[in-house]
Amino acid sequence: MSKGTQFLTFAIPSIILYFLALLHVLPVPLLSQEIADQILPVLPFWLLVTFGSYSLSSLGLGLVRFHDTPEAYESLLREISQAKDELRDHGVSVD
Repeated sequence: MSKGTQFLTFAIPSIILYFLALLHVLPVPLLSQEIADQILPVLPFWLLVTFGSYSLSSLGLGLVRFHDTPEAYESLLREISQAKDELRDHGVSVD
């Protein structure tokens, strides 16, 4: 099962349950009706802000933990010289 299928398998029933609770078709357990009426309308925005915060922190940590590797540098130089050689073979002047 792919990641997209796993996500949709979780997301579609969750969205349906959310709308059923928002429209008062299903009761919200452990919460009174007044509290649920205050929480449910802002829940999507809270989830969006939470996802954005997670994404930014994940990107920030990725940048902080980024390490240059000598192997990648050498590999890149080999690829550049190979590309220059191929261009010279095709008659393109490369400086």
